[in-house]
Parts: sequence; structure tokens; C-alpha cells
Amino acid sequence: MEAKIRNSVEFQVSGAYALFSDPVTRVGGEKCTYQIPTYEALKGIMHSIYWKPTITWIIDEVRIMNPIQTETKAIRPISYNGGNDLSYYTYLKDVCYQVRAHFEWNENRPELREDRNENKHHNIAKRMIQRGGRRDIFLGTRECQGYVEPCEFGKDEGYYDNMPGELAFGFMYHGITYADEAILEEDKGKMTVRFWRPVMRNGRIHFDTPEECTEKRHIHDMPIKEFPDKKFSGLREFEEEAIW
Repeated sequence: MEAKIRNSVEFQVSGAYALFSDPVTRVGGEKCTYQIPTYEALKGIMHSIYWKPTITWIIDEVRIMNPIQTETKAIRPISYNGGNDLSYYTYLKDVCYQVRAHFEWNENRPELREDRNENKHHNIAKRMIQRGGRRDIFLGTRECQGYVEPCEFGKDEGYYDNMPGELAFGFMYHGITYADEAILEEDKGKMTVRFWRPVMRNGRIHFDTPEECTEKRHIHDMPIKEFPDKKFSGLREFEEEAIW
């Protein structure tokens, strides 16, 4: 039996297509997907399900339920100079993932300490998963619609569950650390891009936390976003969400 963090949530997200684009392939205007979802893409899905500045979502692991398949499409994106260009985008096809995540308090928001009610946020997050998320769900990019539903992580058979050995995906984009959620002193006040080297074992990928990613680059200085109402406690929003 796996030990679970008390405030963890589990859900399944699926869709006809996904595009977790490799930044290296975007220089020429074309996009090619990674074989697996990035940490940042799954965190974005979690934000669409339920987000508050009081908490920070941590993606723990993902299960790859369907075989990894790609499909290339001819796309006519809008050109910066007007008109349309012709590009080829390579998508993942018929995707399905089981995700486990948990939240921690955002220590960069001391003004929101009155909103640190673990039971409240956990219950709202689970309720939003049951309803398919508070906002539209996208699998890497807006044209790839996703659908969220509750699940028991580890239940049901995945395509790679009994695959022997391990499968490495090489050097890969992990995510972005914004000043609002920076924990390490070296990352505070900066926008930081992180990289890592994921490995899949038995269909599962355990994510490094943002602080465990040693390969990173500071892009530029970045202040923490300030909210107009410093006395916000979350009670008003909680009352509104209780109606859902």
C-alpha cells in the first residue's frame, strides 16, 4: 500500500490530442511534442481545476495509461507579418494520464496566512475534480481540449505497467519557477526555467520537485505580484465556491 500525503488529490485527464511542445522545435515556427506531459503542463491543469495564491501545487507522479502515439498535422498559423504560414505540428494522439498531486502553503504570501485552512482547500479541490475543473482543461496547448474526472491512482491497467526495465526521455523541460513561488534563495526575485531527466518505470514517472532540479537558468528579474486587497482571507471566495 502506497503512503499518500494527507492533502493529495488524484485525477485522470484524457483527450484526443496533446501537445507538450519541446522549446527547441519552436524556433522555426513548428512544434513537436514531448512523448510525455511536462511538470508545468500538469501543474497548469491543476490550476485550471483549482487555484488560490495561498497554496502551491506539487505534482508527485503521473501514470501513462495509453500507448505513446504521435500524429503530424499541417497547420496554418497566423504570421507576425500578416496572413498565414504553413507549419507542421506533431501531436500526441489519444492520451490518458492518471495524476497524483498535493499542495503546500505558499510562504511568499504571508498576508494570506489567515486563509491557510487545509481541510477547506482540500475539499474544494476534490469537489472541483468531480466537476471537471473550474476552467477549461488543455493538454499543453489551447487547441487540445482535455477532460478531467476523479480516479484512484494505480487502479486500472496502463499500457506500460508490465514493461521491463526503464525508459529514459533524456534532457527535458521541467517547468518555470516564478518569483511568487520561489523557495530557494537563489531563485527569489527571478524567473527561472528548470530542466530534468525523467525516467519511466512500470508506466509511472515520479517528478522531481522544483527545488530538486539542479539544471536551471535564471531568465530575468521578476517581482512578486501584489494583490490590491492585502486583507484577503479567502472566506468570501470560500462561501461562493460552497454553492458549486
